[in-house]
Amino acid sequence: MTGLKRVFCKNPRLTELVRNGLCRCFHAEHVRLESSGLPIIHHSKYVCELPANHRFPMGKFPRVLHFLLKDQVITEKQVWVPEIASRDLLSCVHTEDYLNKFLSGKTSEQEQRRTGFPWSEGIVSRCRYETGGTVLAAEAALQRGLACSTAGGTHHAFPGYGSGFCLLNDLAVAAKYLKDDCPTKRKILIVDLDVHQGDGTAFIFKEEPAVFTFSVHCGKNFPLRKQESDLDISLEDGLEDEEYLSTVEAYLPWLLQTFRPDLVLYDAGVDPHWEDELGRLRLTDQGH
Repeated sequence: MTGLKRVFCKNPRLTELVRNGLCRCFHAEHVRLESSGLPIIHHSKYVCELPANHRFPMGKFPRVLHFLLKDQVITEKQVWVPEIASRDLLSCVHTEDYLNKFLSGKTSEQEQRRTGFPWSEGIVSRCRYETGGTVLAAEAALQRGLACSTAGGTHHAFPGYGSGFCLLNDLAVAAKYLKDDCPTKRKILIVDLDVHQGDGTAFIFKEEPAVFTFSVHCGKNFPLRKQESDLDISLEDGLEDEEYLSTVEAYLPWLLQTFRPDLVLYDAGVDPHWEDELGRLRLTDQGH
């Protein structure tokens, strides 16, 4: 097995890779052990068809990978492919009732309006692959030190319902699974810099001391009713680069030193950018 370069499987417990004398199991269809570069997690099924003129920019996920490759930031040898998140994996965060409805297309019209998506088999598939991608990125980061996924950050999903274009909470699933998958109970820090508060994630871990939720968001933006993260930083409209970065710098190093997480999950929202129509902050490309 020491010469193994690629692994294809459907059962995560069959994907065992030997590296430095240690076995590690990945939730993956395809991994790239031959490359020492930063693992980039991507699946072609991160997208699905939406009704014409739908406001969600579904095409952004393949475009991220396209430009990373086109601009030679990465090579194909760095791209790992996640497997679809199983129902068992999703159930570590989401309720059986919600999964029964969501996976089988029995969510009501009101529930679908709350998420912003009409139900389809395609939306179920893309959300499950997206969640699998975040889990795989976290697993790869534990081995390599750092990994990224081209999708994810669906932090508005609660255990029993979806909201705000978020149907499955990939951050929470990854944190819960990797926390419990270690005999010593890993400590996980979730750093959420999306312009909106990570309300679903905050709710899920409100009584979980091994997971620390840190959200920096625009206070007057969605969601109207905020949840209580372990640390919430509410920003005023119009905040620009220097003040934003100094705010994050005032808290993040302290959190790393005091909480001492085994893993950091970073939700790198782009919506604080000044060109985002609904973001209400004023970050530039340099600020990001």
